[in-house]
Amino acid sequence: MDATRVTEQPTSFERPQGADPAEGRGALLRAPKPVADPALPVQARAEGAPCGPGTATPCGQGKDGRGTQSPVGKGKEPPVNGPEHSQPATTEPGAHRPRPAPEAIPPRPASEAVPPRPGPEAIPPQPGAEQERTADRAPGSQERRTGRGLPPGRPMPMRRDGDRLRFVGAATRRIARGLDLDEIVMGLCRATVPTFSDAILVYLRDPLPVGDERPTGPVVLRLRRTDRIPEDRDTDGVLLAPAFDPEPEPSALAELSSLTTELCEVRPGGALNEVLRGVRPVFADAPAARAALPELLGDCAETVVPSGQHAILAPLRGRRRVIGAALFLRRPERLAFEADDLLVAAQLATHSALGIDKAVLYGREAYIADELQRTMLPETLPRPTGVRLASRYLPAAETARVGGDWYDAIPLPGSRVALVVGDVMGHSMTSAAIMGQLRTTAQTLAGLDLPPQEVLHHLDEQAQRLGTDRMATCLYAVYDPVTHRITIANAGHPPPVLLHLGGRAEVLRVPPGAPIGVGGVDFEAVELDAPAGATLLLYTDGLVESRLRDVWTGIEQLREKLAATAQLTGPDHPPPLEALCDEVLDMLGPGDRDDDIALLAARFDGIAPSDVAYWRLEPEETAPGQARRLARRALARWDMEDLTDSVELLVSEVVTNAVRYASRPVTLRLLRTDVLRCEVGDDVPQLPRLRQARATDEGGRGLYLVNRLARRWGATRLSMGKVVWFEVNYAAAQD
Repeated sequence: MDATRVTEQPTSFERPQGADPAEGRGALLRAPKPVADPALPVQARAEGAPCGPGTATPCGQGKDGRGTQSPVGKGKEPPVNGPEHSQPATTEPGAHRPRPAPEAIPPRPASEAVPPRPGPEAIPPQPGAEQERTADRAPGSQERRTGRGLPPGRPMPMRRDGDRLRFVGAATRRIARGLDLDEIVMGLCRATVPTFSDAILVYLRDPLPVGDERPTGPVVLRLRRTDRIPEDRDTDGVLLAPAFDPEPEPSALAELSSLTTELCEVRPGGALNEVLRGVRPVFADAPAARAALPELLGDCAETVVPSGQHAILAPLRGRRRVIGAALFLRRPERLAFEADDLLVAAQLATHSALGIDKAVLYGREAYIADELQRTMLPETLPRPTGVRLASRYLPAAETARVGGDWYDAIPLPGSRVALVVGDVMGHSMTSAAIMGQLRTTAQTLAGLDLPPQEVLHHLDEQAQRLGTDRMATCLYAVYDPVTHRITIANAGHPPPVLLHLGGRAEVLRVPPGAPIGVGGVDFEAVELDAPAGATLLLYTDGLVESRLRDVWTGIEQLREKLAATAQLTGPDHPPPLEALCDEVLDMLGPGDRDDDIALLAARFDGIAPSDVAYWRLEPEETAPGQARRLARRALARWDMEDLTDSVELLVSEVVTNAVRYASRPVTLRLLRTDVLRCEVGDDVPQLPRLRQARATDEGGRGLYLVNRLARRWGATRLSMGKVVWFEVNYAAAQD
């Protein structure tokens, strides 16, 4: 829930009678029924009292009306144990007689009452409790909290220490079940309303301090949540008068949050600050609370808070500082809070504050994990020429949001693109950190335009430098849209799946290789066809392997899923990439999420041969002029004469720089896609640098012109030289 959002939930009371105090809504506690112990002796009544229903003979007399001798001793009455353990006497000749008391224990006089013998679950009665129960159950008696008659079977309010202990235990268990901030605050509200109070308001610091952080600004409390009993219903569905105010407006108390201020600044040295520093809960009629409540609630404090001991203000103190406050309210017609209720409020406040502290710390750790994983993966995928990309990433679980799975797409010279997917062992921060280092290494090696098998070899060396137990799997593929070919090298990773345009899905046969980090292993690369319209799916083992299935069974299910999805769009139309990724993830069942999942889908569009022009030029003085003529013819063939002047100038400058230092033939290639791209390659590894030429310099202005006229430009080092490229928009010549 957003920190600024305040929610108020009326409590529902439609529940069976005798609800357990550990229930989620915190039902009113029912007084335990006395359980008769068959081992107890028959207790004598007062003289002349009948022994039981339907018995006319008084207790302690025979049929002749004379008194019988007590089994304890002559002339002495047996002890009276109260109504909870009394048993009816019997006049049958063969009836069971009670076991006599030991001789060492002298009997008590009949005038003294013996406390009842508690059973395994019995609670020792409090002074006056039996009289209160008798009075409450008598016809026409008044209920202790509301002052009205007690309906038959209605749960009794808390009035004994045992009731309070059971309530505190159930409430703290409810609060402890929460993992995040909203669950803990809601657990506090639902556990206390209506069992302990009729309404509750929870205020928390905004923002909440985390760990050892020391807030520098003023302390501000924000109303986080309210909960209340509905105005027109009692805990048993009985219609009630409006709460708190004797004559409120019809909708004045419909929402507590509308009557109180949402933000409250705690003034240093103020009454509210003193109450919060005191830590202990206080009644609302205490002098300190009377001065603090208007500061907390605003001008409506007198309307919301009833008079007398019908409200408790409890500070919420975490491990190091006060983080908020809770206000417990009861209706004026209900029984007021007692002194022991302050101890209950203190326990609730303490458990809630500690839970909130843990939730804030957990939230920060989860945020750090999310940020780490997000920065380790690409924010957006590039849009290389001739290929469309889509990706998905799913953590292993909500409690383990970081892992070692990654994917990447790296543009390469010549309109090529490198597709990478890998998996570092583990789901910890260490795995994510190692994954980030390997991904950075792969990007650096890809920039050198190394073959896929060489990239994996250097990754293996890097993993060994990171540690002896740093193991990972990786698949590295390079797609060329001009030749419609793809080169793949594998290091212990599951093989990719290729979905053809007609709907046929096949698992590509690539050498499995050894995982990265083993060392001393040679990696192999294979070159395969990548027809236009086909889709290549790269994934990690979390998609196909789980406790319920092995990896090859999962791969076969993935292949069948891709083929079935392709049939939905027909043989001539490949399925959309985003929808295809969602369909692939739908194959996961409830028990199939044992590992992270990284998914990278690439749709091969390619570049048609008619949109490519390629030449080889000898490193001679006539090469720049020849390059201009070839570029002019290609633009005329593509109906792009408007770009002739600017493209001829740019081609001439780049080819001139290449011919000046090259010793082997220079390559010139024009590609027509959404932009016009020109690539000039030579055998010199030094990359050109843009610099500001001085007035006396004869050269140094070629790259300056390229930088001003081209849409983009760059230079990439190859294994045998370099490539300088630039792009021009179609609309550039029309402006």
